Amino acid sequence: MLKIVQGAGGPVMVKEVGAELGIDPAVPGRLEPLRGKLSKLADRGWLHKLPNGTFTIRL
Repeated sequence: MLKIVQGAGGPVMVKEVGAELGIDPAVPGRLEPLRGKLSKLADRGWLHKLPNGTFTIRL
């Protein structure tokens, strides 16, 4: 997940990370566990969560 966010070169949405991981974003509820994992990484300082819900690499 970290490599996907880092390779994006800018803020990414959860559904973009999910698509890279092979998760179908059209299926309801499939992205919520991923959103939780990305939020945990942000809480631990590995990622930065922007107010609009996108994620970037912590600088």
